[in-house]
Amino acid sequence: MPPSARQPHDLVRLLTGAERLVLRRLRAVLDAADCSVDAWRVLSLLSDGQGHRMSAVADCVFLPPPTLTKLVDQLVDQNLVHRRVDPLDRRRILAYLTEGGRALWSRLDQEIRDDWARLPLSVEEDELTRSLGRLVATLEASPTDRATSPSGRTVSPTGQRPEPVRSGR
Repeated sequence: MPPSARQPHDLVRLLTGAERLVLRRLRAVLDAADCSVDAWRVLSLLSDGQGHRMSAVADCVFLPPPTLTKLVDQLVDQNLVHRRVDPLDRRRILAYLTEGGRALWSRLDQEIRDDWARLPLSVEEDELTRSLGRLVATLEASPTDRATSPSGRTVSPTGQRPEPVRSGR
């Protein structure tokens, strides 16, 4: 096989390894502040100062809505996040950082930046970010022959579960 042939298993292995190593470094900083990675993701998203709907937060931090609600409840109890009714759509709730949440996020962000600055990266982070962004966009836009339903079962593109494979008995 030519060296240029696509090897999805190599890419998956590298991405998984990179994610695990990045999370290990990130946890080393976050653990000192008693902050989980999921909480940090929420704080990071809300750090832009704009209110975000809970459904949008759930999508951005890769958590199912019930899990996100529990996490945000904890962040509210810690006075890091507060919720407000969306003035444009009173049926929706927006989440914001409190002053304490902004202070915590700013401190953690600086500590994480300092930690990353010590890494001798041979590839530019901007280049890596653009490449990974293109990969995600391509994968999101690419139709698949098989998809997974919310229950975790494999379904066909029509939404029907495929027929089970039967042995020749």
